[in-house]
Amino acid sequence: MDKLIYTAMTGARHILDQQASTANNLANVSTTGFRAQLDSFRAVPVVSQGLPTRSFVLDSVVGTDFSSGAIQTTGRPMDIALRGEGFIAVQSSDGSEAYTRNGSLQVSQNGLLQTSSGHTLQGENGPIAIPPNMEISIGADGTVSSIDTSQTQPGPANVLGRIKLVNPDTAQLGRGPDGLFRLKSGQPADPDATVRVVDGALEGSNVNPVDAMVDMIALARSFDTQMSLLKNAENNAAKATQILALN
Repeated sequence: MDKLIYTAMTGARHILDQQASTANNLANVSTTGFRAQLDSFRAVPVVSQGLPTRSFVLDSVVGTDFSSGAIQTTGRPMDIALRGEGFIAVQSSDGSEAYTRNGSLQVSQNGLLQTSSGHTLQGENGPIAIPPNMEISIGADGTVSSIDTSQTQPGPANVLGRIKLVNPDTAQLGRGPDGLFRLKSGQPADPDATVRVVDGALEGSNVNPVDAMVDMIALARSFDTQMSLLKNAENNAAKATQILALN
């Protein structure tokens, strides 16, 4: 059978991988702070004794679109969005420091400030604890303050901590299976005082659903082309077998 089946097979396989990535982007169109995944493939010539007329398709580095999404005002005091570049530091499930753009915050049962996905926020001096019966506000620099609402007259504001905001080089960031970003070096990033927070707002996903749907259609057509090549290779092999049988 012609070696065309191997080149067509690699093309079909990686098209399926790209379809999965595009489908994941579409599934996260409404996910707060989501960053679209980018797939890149490269052609590798087949080195053999014959002419270099064939190439395999291989995965290249999977990247991320770090462009900002649209900021939508919610009016909720515990919703924050980052203006421009930067990330919010959180504690991942394995205890390491990770980074996200999801600014939908809540208070856990233990009184710790965390994201809506359940990751505890990292303050510059550790996790930020929220006392009961407290109304909190978040400043533009990430400072979390509280006001006692259990009394008739609100008391003075108390600073509870400052959210760790970082702005590492995006080329050094990698996305984990949990959707959080981490430095490839494994070390925590340094706080960046220039990162600014918008309170009462959330940043939407940067996935363009129209572009993603067009990509899905184009990938489906490319996959059909690879399947046609495999069918042609099978037909060629069958005809060659018939000719050999006559001899």
